[in-house]
Amino acid sequence: MAISPRVLPPRKRRPSPSPSPTSADLNLMNSLLSLSQEISALKPLQCVLIGKSHSTINKSKLLAIVFEELLRDPVSNAFSPSSSTLLCFEEMYIVLQRMKTLIEDCSNGSKMWLLMQIPHLANSFHELTLELSTLLDIFPLQEFDPSPDVEELVGLLRRQCTKTKPSVDPRDDFLRRDVLALLDLIKKEIVPDHLKLKQIVENLGLRDNSCCVEEMESLQSEIRNQIDEKSNSEIVSLIGLVRYARCVLFGFGSSTAEKPDHRRRKSLSDLTVPVDFRCPISLELMRDPVVVASGQTYDRKSINQWFESGHNTCPKTGQTLAHTNIIPNRTLRNLIIMWCRQQRVPFETVGSNEKVNGVKASFEATKMTVSFLVNKLSVSPSMEAANAVVYELRALAKMDSDSRACIAEAGAIPILVRHLASDVGSEHPNLQVNAVTTFLNLSILEANKTRIMEIDGALNGVIEVLRSGATWEAKGNAAATIFSLSGVHEYRKRLGTTTPVIKGLMDLAKDGPTNSKRDALLTILNLAGDRETVGRLVEGGVVELVTGVINQLPEEAVAILEAVVKRGGSAAVTASHNSIKKLSVILREGSNTARESAAATLVAICRKGGSEVVAELAMVPSMERIIWEVMGTGTTRARQKAATLLRAIRRWTAGLGTNEVVDN
Repeated sequence: MAISPRVLPPRKRRPSPSPSPTSADLNLMNSLLSLSQEISALKPLQCVLIGKSHSTINKSKLLAIVFEELLRDPVSNAFSPSSSTLLCFEEMYIVLQRMKTLIEDCSNGSKMWLLMQIPHLANSFHELTLELSTLLDIFPLQEFDPSPDVEELVGLLRRQCTKTKPSVDPRDDFLRRDVLALLDLIKKEIVPDHLKLKQIVENLGLRDNSCCVEEMESLQSEIRNQIDEKSNSEIVSLIGLVRYARCVLFGFGSSTAEKPDHRRRKSLSDLTVPVDFRCPISLELMRDPVVVASGQTYDRKSINQWFESGHNTCPKTGQTLAHTNIIPNRTLRNLIIMWCRQQRVPFETVGSNEKVNGVKASFEATKMTVSFLVNKLSVSPSMEAANAVVYELRALAKMDSDSRACIAEAGAIPILVRHLASDVGSEHPNLQVNAVTTFLNLSILEANKTRIMEIDGALNGVIEVLRSGATWEAKGNAAATIFSLSGVHEYRKRLGTTTPVIKGLMDLAKDGPTNSKRDALLTILNLAGDRETVGRLVEGGVVELVTGVINQLPEEAVAILEAVVKRGGSAAVTASHNSIKKLSVILREGSNTARESAAATLVAICRKGGSEVVAELAMVPSMERIIWEVMGTGTTRARQKAATLLRAIRRWTAGLGTNEVVDN
């Protein structure tokens, strides 16, 4: 079975809202009355554990009556409790608080996960009832002058607690077994009966699309509350089951498809991830950030793939690396984890991801869901219906490698291509955005890069969106897709020699909003790793473009200038109006990364341009002081480049020429 029939470990418990009171700070009986009334006001659990929760709440109602009657008695006003009575009341307060916490936790959690924990939870209700029974047996009625009604109520409570049995409601047990049987069928690649599936999910209160979405979000929250990896994997299987049930039984909510950014709770795909937390290669949130020899940080998986494909350069700066050793960036990783917690989104480590993705039932549920969606898309009667399906594929492709592989293997790419067209974008812009973003998410998987490059019309469709997409979001995501595809050396050269790609990126970097500009510039930087592409970029006016946006996006702009200079474009950079002044401003005011690239670029153009360039640099006000600051506070490479610049300026000042502008 996908989920073992053993008693599952409890999830992390939240602390009780308040400690048990003592006679020194609260009147015990008033506190017990208040707490029992709070429990009495709770609603019984819905769908599962109905009897257990109802019984617990009823007992609390009787206790509330008992304490209320005792407090009305004049004897209680002169009540001086013995030490044994105090202990009894304090222990009873703790038991009642645990009852309240148990019911609230069960009410606020996932229904599916609650069902899977039925044996453990039923036992928890039973144990609390036994503890209450023990306290009722020693309840100090003899210290009061109780009425016959109160004595009868206490006796009734004792009898009810004594009769309790550690049993699971047969209905709950049958429902749990049905869910386990469904997961077994899915694990064996057998499509479950839809009528049976509908009966099960409706018995759990999942009666429409929004209920299923909320249940999946609750299950995601449960993953963060678990203390062992096996439970995490089991929950992922349940998420796959609910997602499949939602698709085949309830279709897709129009608001989800049309307004993907307005869901009730946050998921990673709905958030704007800080740039520093994204891997420059995959554009995804980094799970395992590492630092390479250039000082740049990448996700471990992405940079390893980069090195394995034969590269020995830094993807962001284009600089040749002295070595390919990587160092974990633990500080950044801790910051990312803190950000994820603040945003209430899951942070999965590489190891846990592999375990989760290995769950057979979850994988097969994903395959079935994808198959259903792709079949639905192929026969969609309207663009509105297609939009809803494509949005679901977009969300699935965002999740993990298994989902990306399943979508591509199910034949989704050729069907998605037709939704990239300009006529689709003009009439249904959301559909075009969802389609191109699905391509972006799919391209993260290396095998899918090949599919997109080779399947007829796929690459041209993405380029068409880049050139003439209906929205900036669509164009930006098309640029990001080109960036992802260019991670493969062979494809980078091919893309860099495709004129519409260059033109589309240049237009987007020039006219788009900041996020789209950044996507375009990062893609241009990636393509600039090839000398032939640099020539095309220079012909297209990349130097003028980059110097025009250097104040807005300095790191990306200066990195492009460095790549251009390094691969034969130094003359264009030197000839560009005010390029040296703008680079000197970055050298003075930019981030460490930008200052490093600016220093390297200036060294390169001084070497190529000779005395005239050095003279222009030397005439910049306070240039030597700026260089000294970089030598004192910059990165190791920036300090080396700054020292080279200083020697060049001093040689020019002394009239010795610039023939020895050579790095340390």
